[in-house]
Amino acid sequence: MKLLVCDEVLNERHKEKITNLAGKLGIELGFTSNAKIVPFGFLDADIVYGYGFNLTQAVEIRNSENLKWAAVTSAGVDFMLKPGMFKNENLLITNSSGSYGVTIAEHIVAVSIMMMRKLTSFYADSLQGKWGHPVLQRNIKGSRIAVLGTGDIGKCFARRIKAFEPESIVGISRSGISEEESFDRMLAVDRLDEVLPETDLLVMSLPETPETKGILSKERINLLPNDAYIVNVGRGSAIDEEALIDALNEERLAGAALDVFMQEPLPEESPLWHTKNLLITPHVAGNMTTDYTVDINVDMFCENLVNYVEGKPLKNVISRERGY
Repeated sequence: MKLLVCDEVLNERHKEKITNLAGKLGIELGFTSNAKIVPFGFLDADIVYGYGFNLTQAVEIRNSENLKWAAVTSAGVDFMLKPGMFKNENLLITNSSGSYGVTIAEHIVAVSIMMMRKLTSFYADSLQGKWGHPVLQRNIKGSRIAVLGTGDIGKCFARRIKAFEPESIVGISRSGISEEESFDRMLAVDRLDEVLPETDLLVMSLPETPETKGILSKERINLLPNDAYIVNVGRGSAIDEEALIDALNEERLAGAALDVFMQEPLPEESPLWHTKNLLITPHVAGNMTTDYTVDINVDMFCENLVNYVEGKPLKNVISRERGY
């Protein structure tokens, strides 16, 4: 059995952990810092571990009939599920959902505070050497928060934002069920329209599926109060970007923070760059950008690797029907 690890962000400690485990399991191991460059003897690897987007760009990996399992370091894998993406149509795909909740939750808290406390405006003034003036700001305390998508990210955010004493935290999911006690209420997604008019901060952490594309439509954006804020860390396809631009420019929303977009990287000519009260980050809320995230990610892969070799069920197996 052969394992190819695309180690773009792994440090020596992580690589040593995988190496030691592979040795114990009798697995032949290869490393590459670029998925497009496959080390000699690993074109027929049984398993590949790495960032999914890079794997989809690697033609030799995609065309391998021997590849049986792609262990992806990202949480979202929608780009890997297109028909014909891999020669082995029965390829087992696992994601790393569960390793990003803490990091992305911190990002959501950070950008929410930046917008509500007007830190973006004060920082812009400081860059120009200007002493800003006091302006009306908002508190998370007493705010009504809706979390659209209550998986690992949504739950981690709810736990952390609870300490700021919002008036309510409503979780919204396909099933309308969650065991997370930080949500004051859980509702099914078909009740989204009744929640939006009572929302001060809408947090979106949805995967891309046929059901989530365009879920925050023009009509739903118009349901939000004029002083509401939106944060999206899921997929850009979930929001009608043109409608969001209009709402922000016409001050029918107080602000938005987007980490994901319909097209990435965001083109220079995109009107989003010049939209009022919009905080843009380049899809960095998660990714393998903190030691904590990478540690958890590698631990999850190693646990699954043992399960795979021993013939036990794997965690985080992707359903092609659901899209996550």
